[in-house]
Amino acid sequence: MTKIALFGTSADPPTEGHQLIIRWLSEHYDWVGIWASDNPFKSHQTNLFHRMTMLRLLINDINPPRNNLYVSENLSHRRSIISVAKAKEIWGGNAEYTLVIGSDLIDQIVHWYHIEELLKEVAILIIPRPGYPLLDQDLMEVKKLGGNYQIANFDAPEVSSTAYRENGNQDVLIRPIQDYIYQEQLYR
Repeated sequence: MTKIALFGTSADPPTEGHQLIIRWLSEHYDWVGIWASDNPFKSHQTNLFHRMTMLRLLINDINPPRNNLYVSENLSHRRSIISVAKAKEIWGGNAEYTLVIGSDLIDQIVHWYHIEELLKEVAILIIPRPGYPLLDQDLMEVKKLGGNYQIANFDAPEVSSTAYRENGNQDVLIRPIQDYIYQEQLYR
């Protein structure tokens, strides 16, 4: 059965951490669907068009060992259940779908729109992030809702979009994204 990872991210802006996650997913899944979206639980500093453009720059810089990365605004929606439905229109219903989230979202996921329906459609892959420990009570809440989850055997680097937005640390960004931000005068 075809294994598909679905990786939606705020990408505000996308960092080297996002790039490493996408590369890792590319090595472990047949296809990786990637998109930038508006998270209803966050405020975004840059519009979706710019975040999607930067995400494409990030992916173009990856050069994965397999040509299995699919980035498209067609997958983008504020509600993950809609993004999953769009993915099934692309790859069909006979695939195994896994929604990828960072450990920073595990306590939030139980409040997502139609979460019980979503958890019937996908497995959850949790990417551990420094500073966001996985608490047993949060994992139990996901299980109670019918969630099937795994914790990725992946050590995410200690970089984040928030750190860039708050501190201006350009070291977390690849050069093409730094150039794009400068050119478009974003994050002032």
